[in-house]
Amino acid sequence: MVAATASVTAVGIGIGLAIPLLSTILEARGYSATLNGLNSAVAGVASIALAPLATPLAVRFGVVPVLLLSIAAAAVSLSGFFLAPAIWMWFPLRFVFHGALTVIFILSEFWISDSAPAERRGLVLGIYATVLSGGFAIGPWLFAILGSTGIAPFATGSLLIAAAIVPVMFAIGDSPYISGDRKHGGIIRYSLLVPSATAAVLLFGAVETGGFALFPVYGLRIGYSEAETALLISMIGIGNFVMQLPLGMLSDRVRDRRWLLFILAAIGFSGILVLPMLGNDWMLTALLMFFWGGATGGLYVVGLTHLGAKLSGQDLAAANAAFVFCYSLGMLAGPQIIGAGMDVVGPSGFAWSLAAFFLAYMLFASTRLGTRT
Repeated sequence: MVAATASVTAVGIGIGLAIPLLSTILEARGYSATLNGLNSAVAGVASIALAPLATPLAVRFGVVPVLLLSIAAAAVSLSGFFLAPAIWMWFPLRFVFHGALTVIFILSEFWISDSAPAERRGLVLGIYATVLSGGFAIGPWLFAILGSTGIAPFATGSLLIAAAIVPVMFAIGDSPYISGDRKHGGIIRYSLLVPSATAAVLLFGAVETGGFALFPVYGLRIGYSEAETALLISMIGIGNFVMQLPLGMLSDRVRDRRWLLFILAAIGFSGILVLPMLGNDWMLTALLMFFWGGATGGLYVVGLTHLGAKLSGQDLAAANAAFVFCYSLGMLAGPQIIGAGMDVVGPSGFAWSLAAFFLAYMLFASTRLGTRT
């Protein structure tokens, strides 16, 4: 569990640095928010394409070899953005970068869930999400220091991702075994087995990827500096970091985690509606982003805990792939809808588009309360 958590945390730092970095560079080059969102949405396409392959690859070659190859691919492709002058080159690079990250997250989370005792699953996944959130918070902070010019941010991100190889190598003899028996059905079936969890992570994918990718554009357009915007993104990550362990522990104690998922979505909905009202008050915006980040980040850890409580063994491995698959659908939809909303409505379209995602989940979740899943 330590090896898997450490490796995915190093990757989290790299992602937290890369996502605002790439969006800021495209904005500085004069590309529209729609095109910016389209490039970010390639992350979702890559994840959808690679998620069904992660478990079969691990069955054939082993969890650790596939993890090591994916970490190397992510590190190399991130450096490729600096070397690619044309915008069209960024699309295949995004595909490789986020495809590799998808495999890393699926196998790492299966490793952790498979190792966690049932009665402490929320606690263990809360620790995992806390450390990972720390990585996401450190990434934008590094971006605020390094800026968006030159090779330094790309080299730093690539080295941090590559560092994930070390803990995986130390635990090479303790990785989980995944059976080659695939009799239980495909990824779509597993996406529908625990719909409250998979819909929650779809929401999280949309608001996290769309929010992280386009918040730099939103911040710059309402008058914040590049550094101020990066620090606001860090506040989202810090809120996520602080809240994941308490929420994980709380999810071990509640009778029905779906109520907790509904409440977290309601907090996310209310919080993002307040954002346009704060104008250019940086301190109030930072405070709001802290609590909003904690609540929305909780959708992931509570949803993952709910999934792990319902399934086990190979079913859990396949469901983890389905979980990330649904997260990827959110990654695909979020940047596109939010970017288009900003082009149509202006900066306030950022908040309105995010609010629509939360509202849709709340309506769906209300129909699931009282059912088994």
